[in-house]
Amino acid sequence: MASAAAAEAEWMERRAYARVGLLGNPSDVYGGRALSFTIADFSASVRLRPSPDLRILPHPHHDLVAFPSLPHLVSRLQSEGYYGGVRLLMAICKVFYNHCIQNNISLKDENFTLSYDTNIPRQAGLSGSSAIVCAALSCLLDFYDVRHLIKVEIRPNLILDAEKELGIVAGLQDRVAQVYGGLVYMDFSKEHMDKLGHGIYTPLNVDLLPPLYLIYAENPSDSGKVHSTVKQRWLDGDEFIISSMKEVAQLALDGHNALLQKNYAELARLMNRNFDLRRQMFGDDVLGSVNIKMVEVARSVGASSKFTGSGGAVVVLCPDGDAQVELLNKACQEAGFVVQQIKVAPSVLTEDELASLLVNQ
Repeated sequence: MASAAAAEAEWMERRAYARVGLLGNPSDVYGGRALSFTIADFSASVRLRPSPDLRILPHPHHDLVAFPSLPHLVSRLQSEGYYGGVRLLMAICKVFYNHCIQNNISLKDENFTLSYDTNIPRQAGLSGSSAIVCAALSCLLDFYDVRHLIKVEIRPNLILDAEKELGIVAGLQDRVAQVYGGLVYMDFSKEHMDKLGHGIYTPLNVDLLPPLYLIYAENPSDSGKVHSTVKQRWLDGDEFIISSMKEVAQLALDGHNALLQKNYAELARLMNRNFDLRRQMFGDDVLGSVNIKMVEVARSVGASSKFTGSGGAVVVLCPDGDAQVELLNKACQEAGFVVQQIKVAPSVLTEDELASLLVNQ
């Protein structure tokens, strides 16, 4: 028993939470702004312990390599895809190591074993993949005792770089929210990115948020499979896309001000406008019928709603209070969607890290 307890004590565990984009997405990819927060109910955890060899342990569910039959294998691939979390852990190890080498950060000559777990719903637009990477990076920072040498503002870049290694196309918003935790206002303007190598990220008091609700489908079937042309149109100078994306970015700034004033009626209007602009730019085939239906179910009871990310889940504000929430619950039940009140996760930054942000601003 004593040896088992000692072995367990060797493990360190770090956690990163699912992300909700409240306003501004997807303008973070286009030099815009975003207002996002993390939710406590869904998270990814990564565990690390010293070991003679460097080992990445596959997850017993998400990295299956044994199946009862060929039909089971095919069914699994159709519902879950080919990729688990092992590749994510490998990618952040590579990016972390290269960053340290390039910046003359010395690393002790010791190995480790990594494992992970997650309860973030797949394909729900809650940043499940980046949560695994974020938690793993946190483990590496502490195992090598270099947390003080890699700025908080730079860490989201490392997470995004790891995902880019795997062909994952995304922006910085999710990674900032998960590195910081809690509620964060972000400005990704080209001026900041070019000068600093990162945006300006401002942690906010989570108590500024009103009660919010999450809608998602337990078994998403149509999450929008058609490739979007928005990025290419933006690069080509399409005036509609450029002006619409600027307006989406402005919604985050206006939402920041609305939160500071606790003007939730204005926040509700901004959330609806954010989704409407996304729909106009991307079109229904890209957004997916199930995703659109989740928004429409919320709006059918007078609530405001928008995607938490690029689809898969919806964040909802019921400005008329408890009676409206009851209507929302009933409408979601009839439509076959899961709905729950969101519990916002607090900031995960240490006092020293928060102090470093104040110095750097």
